[in-house]
Amino acid sequence: MTVLQLFELTGKTALITGGGRGLGATMARGFAEAGISNLILCSRKLANCQEVAETIKKEYAINILTLQCDVTDENEINKTVDAAVAHFGEIDILINNSGATWGAPVVEMPKEAWDKVIATNVTGTFLMSQAVGRYMIEQQQGVIINLASVAGFGGSPAFMDTIGYNTSKGAVMTFTKDLAVKWGQHNIRVNAIAPGFFPTKMSNQTIVDGYDYIINSTPLGRLGTDEDLTGVAVFLASAASQFMTGQIISVDGGSTAL
Repeated sequence: MTVLQLFELTGKTALITGGGRGLGATMARGFAEAGISNLILCSRKLANCQEVAETIKKEYAINILTLQCDVTDENEINKTVDAAVAHFGEIDILINNSGATWGAPVVEMPKEAWDKVIATNVTGTFLMSQAVGRYMIEQQQGVIINLASVAGFGGSPAFMDTIGYNTSKGAVMTFTKDLAVKWGQHNIRVNAIAPGFFPTKMSNQTIVDGYDYIINSTPLGRLGTDEDLTGVAVFLASAASQFMTGQIISVDGGSTAL
């Protein structure tokens, strides 16, 4: 197998949660560029996924299924996964990208806000991995990529008053490592990407609040771009990383190296 072939996703089927915007849409396009055959894009807002699908299909001859799914709802998850397998026959790659955040000082954060963030970022990742994992175990192969964050490594700057989000991403990191150990015997690889600061709808206000700090504490001196994340996602999804599992890959311009 050549180096270029190691990075190809031809013949593979991937399911991306939160695929209708932001990093999910970016990774979907990256997979299309890498030659993936089938994509399932799901999120709470079906119209967003449909818009991303139509844009991709104008440039790439791939099959895309769009489904509405709230990752905090176990029944919706099971229906989504069953529909995807019924349509394409298998799921080779799962990207747990759906996420939520809430900004508030710790003493002012409502419990319902905490519950929402944990339910989406942690429980949703667990439930989707569980549902897809049943099929991957049967197939005896698969790749799961979880979206963590550099915020999950430890305490965050004062302008990141997002303790629920930060806590949830730390949990995703531990979940990733433990699931990798449990499912290695089934030839299922589980890794996580920990992005630094990328401009998205969810992160824009945080970036505005802490822009100077972010730039000054990032050795490469800039924010992340779509291209910075796409290559890592394709790498972890492809045979190029076939002997990697249980790893957290920071894509942060060097901020965690300080």
